[in-house]
Formats: sequence, C-alpha cells, structure tokens
Amino acid sequence: MENVIIGLLIPFLGTTLGSALVFFMRKKEINKRVQKLLIGFAAGVMMAASIWSLLTPALDMTDGRFAWVPVAIGFMCGIIFLLILDSLIPHQHLETEESEGLESNLKKSTKLVLAVTIHNIPEGMATGVVFAGALIGNTGMTIAGAIVLAIGMAIQNFPEGAIISMPLKAEGVSKGRAFLYGALSGIVEPISAILAIAFTHAVIPILPYILSFAAGAMIYVVVEELIPESQAGDHSNIGTIGVALGFVIMMILDVALG
Repeated sequence: MENVIIGLLIPFLGTTLGSALVFFMRKKEINKRVQKLLIGFAAGVMMAASIWSLLTPALDMTDGRFAWVPVAIGFMCGIIFLLILDSLIPHQHLETEESEGLESNLKKSTKLVLAVTIHNIPEGMATGVVFAGALIGNTGMTIAGAIVLAIGMAIQNFPEGAIISMPLKAEGVSKGRAFLYGALSGIVEPISAILAIAFTHAVIPILPYILSFAAGAMIYVVVEELIPESQAGDHSNIGTIGVALGFVIMMILDVALG
C-alpha cells in the first residue's frame, strides 16, 4: 500500500517542483522557445501514456470480434467529458486574451490556473485507474507499470508547473503566490486518483471503458490545447521537437520498465 500512496503523490511532486522554478526566474517572462519546448514535451508524454499505459491494456482486456467496442466507446466518452468541462469551467490559455467556458469575473491568473487544472483531472484518473487495475490483479497491469505511469505524469507535470507559475509571475503575481497556485493546480491529480482507487471493485467490469475514457480525455487536452499552444507563432519547430522527445521518453519508460 505504501507503493500506491507514493505512486499517487509522484505526479503532484512533479507539478510542485516545476512550479518552484519561478523562484529562479530572473526575466519578466519565460523564454518563448523554452515555453514551446515544455508544452510540446508535455503533449508528447500524454500521447505516449494514452497509447501504451491506457489504450493498449484496455484492448488486451477485451476479447472477441467486437473487442474494440468498449475501447471506442470509452475513448469518445472521455473526449465528450473534457469537451463539457471545457465549455463550462471559466478558464484562459496562455497565448490568448479571450476566456473560455461560462462568463465570470474571475481574474486572469485564476483562469490560467483553472485551464491547467482541467487537464490534470484525466491525468489523475489515468494514474488512479492503472493503480486500481494493478490492485485488482489478473488485468495485465502491475504496480511497477503504475509507478512508471506516475513517473511519466510527473515528468510532464514538471514543465506544466513551470508553465503556470512563471506566466503568473509575469502577470504581476508574487513569486510565493505563483508557486502556490502552480502547485495547487496539480492537487486535483491525487484526488482524482484516490477516487478511482476507492471504487476499485466497482470498476472491474468496466475497466476497459475507464482506461480508454482517461485516454480520450488526455488526447482531448493534447489536441485542443497543448499542440495548438506549442505551434502558435514563431519557432513552431521547437514545439514539434518537444513532442517527439516527450513521446519517445514516455514510450521507453512504459515499454522497457512497465
């Protein structure tokens, strides 16, 4: 059980450490090339994790001619779920001045934090579901594989923490508050993971659906937010390099160690 608790906290630790980079920030704004590289890297990690940690195990759990049905349904439900959250929760992305979701009087800094918090939900779900599958047994998933996924999430959360805390500092927020907001944006991950594990026995019959649901939600974030942000403006090739690096590193971690 200790391994599970540690595993659930690893992604949050990645966000916290990334947010702490704001204390070493000397310039008013984060370098655009570095920002694109970090965003692309996060996208690559999430893409690889969706395939090898979620979709592949989900397919392996299903049998028969229509084995793809649960995975397809779960995947599309994950897309729809994030689409609904994206439409309802007030938030704002880094490269835009317009807010999304329902109208509100929230500050820009709060909306920036909410934007990151939204896509931390499926990441937490993914980690929790894989740990739940490992605890169930006979699912093809192991604690080692779950730890690898948690490490992968932490790796991509590290730049995410920096991406949220540094722009907040540039917006005039103090370094201490920028760090706190960045770190708190990741607290939803262990909460989502704990909820998934709490319902371990209930999810056994629908585990392929839930795994693919988490994958769909993560892919939505990649396509709707991370890729566009990494490709906006100049130096789009830097974002592409980041995607490739993140994808390969997560693939190696999952295939070699998972």
